[in-house]
Amino acid sequence: MAFSALRANVLRSLLTMLGIVIGVAAVIAMIALGNGAQQSVKDRIARLGTTILQIDAIPIRQAGVALATRRRMSLIDSRTIEERSPHVLAVEPQQDRNFPIVWGSHNTNMTVLGVTPNFLQVRGFEIDRGRMFDSGENLGMQRVVVFGYGALEALGISSPDAIVGQLVRIGGVQFRVIGTLKEKGAGGGESRDDQVIVPFYTGRFRLFKTDWVDDIFALATSDADLPTATTEIQLAVRRAHRLRSDQPDDFRIRNQADFLEALNSTTAVFTSLLAGIAAVSLLVGGIGIMNIMLVSVTERTREIGVRKALGATKRNILVQFLTEAVALCLAGGAIGVAAGVGGAIVMRDAFGWSTAIGGSSIALAFLFASSVGLVFGVWPARRAAALDPIEALRHE
Repeated sequence: MAFSALRANVLRSLLTMLGIVIGVAAVIAMIALGNGAQQSVKDRIARLGTTILQIDAIPIRQAGVALATRRRMSLIDSRTIEERSPHVLAVEPQQDRNFPIVWGSHNTNMTVLGVTPNFLQVRGFEIDRGRMFDSGENLGMQRVVVFGYGALEALGISSPDAIVGQLVRIGGVQFRVIGTLKEKGAGGGESRDDQVIVPFYTGRFRLFKTDWVDDIFALATSDADLPTATTEIQLAVRRAHRLRSDQPDDFRIRNQADFLEALNSTTAVFTSLLAGIAAVSLLVGGIGIMNIMLVSVTERTREIGVRKALGATKRNILVQFLTEAVALCLAGGAIGVAAGVGGAIVMRDAFGWSTAIGGSSIALAFLFASSVGLVFGVWPARRAAALDPIEALRHE
């Protein structure tokens, strides 16, 4: 009888379900979008390397205010870390600064890194064309350079083959391009491709002209060894800086896991916010169902009176109207699931957004739709069940 009543008013039933359809579809699509963003962040951080530790100086503070000046890191720190950190596979000191880069009629400003030959191992980059410079070229201060993926785009170079072997000018000094790097992506809020790398000693004496290093990168033996490696590095650098036990660190140690945790928290809040906004439409849809069911009770007062006069109990009437409400919600939920999954696929294929459709989000949305039917169908159903049969039969 419940389904017969719904079929008797097909258009009204479809319009009533529309709120649930939109709500379920919105919840699934928004959660898929949030989960996709979270997975994209995880993949990007993983590509950058979760076992990489970055050691750099911290600003000097006076009266609680951070000044522009910083304490300095040096090659002594790098060597001390290498000697005193058993859980560190490799250490790579780095100098960096922006320089103008000129190739033919093209020019741009780009970050130039002075790095050691183990840069690829420590930082997780890969050569795309050509080769990496070796220890001999580093110690011999050879003027060779390896281009990052973003540097090619900045100079308008369509193919890496067009630049390998060519001469470029960096800060007025001529270098020969011996290789290019594969695309790495962004991490820690900045692109890792917008850079060119030169041998450490070449950069130190020909470009940067300073003995200080800007950052030291260390590669831990494994994810599990990160805390141990961090402690070893901290003790090694404190020893190199000759800090007393009562003095605070004048450096900081960061890793990609820190970025991952922060970004995960951000994307989790973002996903919850999107899902919460979408859930409002489910609430509106539930109110719409309650409204229509109340109208239906009023319209069918005489029917209810006849059924009660023929022996229908309050429970029979209650179950009938609850069944109608839940059926509307379940049907709307099923259509909404299909629409939400389709919407997530469209966002991925048409707009290139990262989406991840999870079974848990579909189950949650469907369960929520069923709950909406029960919650918002109870009052109309109880009102129908409580009608007095005599008064119902007299109703015009």
